[in-house]
Amino acid sequence: MSIMRSDASLRYPIGGFRKAESFSAEERIAAIEGIRQLPGNLRSAVAGWSAEQLETPYRSGGWTVRQLVHHVADSHMNAYNRVRHGLTEDWPVIFAYQENRWAELEDARSAAVSTSLDLLDALHVRWVRLFCSLHEQDWKRGYTHPENGRQSVEQAVILYDWHGRHHTAHVTQLAARMGWS
Repeated sequence: MSIMRSDASLRYPIGGFRKAESFSAEERIAAIEGIRQLPGNLRSAVAGWSAEQLETPYRSGGWTVRQLVHHVADSHMNAYNRVRHGLTEDWPVIFAYQENRWAELEDARSAAVSTSLDLLDALHVRWVRLFCSLHEQDWKRGYTHPENGRQSVEQAVILYDWHGRHHTAHVTQLAARMGWS
């Protein structure tokens, strides 16, 4: 059972990311909570899925759900390291990575999703602890992305909260469209 949706709603099920120069303390707190909840939310979204379901692309031309789960872990590991560099160095230039190529590597195409879900559990405990320890001036520190320019730690927490919710929605909307929920 497949319900037709526009490409934009399939690609951005919660809407696109809203980039801003700064955010309120309340927005940061909400984003930290979203980062805290992401591993459990994503785990719940794929709980009980068969291998065949995990091999289903979340949209036409998109990654499989398995690749998507591994992508979230890859992306958040990179982001965690970027934030740490931004907090300990003076606006370092960080490395970009080829997320589509990473998604095609054998581990992303075939490893059990539990490996990345377990990784996210531990990573997000550390990340939330780090975010909760920051002082006001720390939120304005950051790094320079070679393609996207300067990004503050504050912008990163908002972005990666959105990123986790965005990809979890890919999974839950696929399940709803396919009648798996």
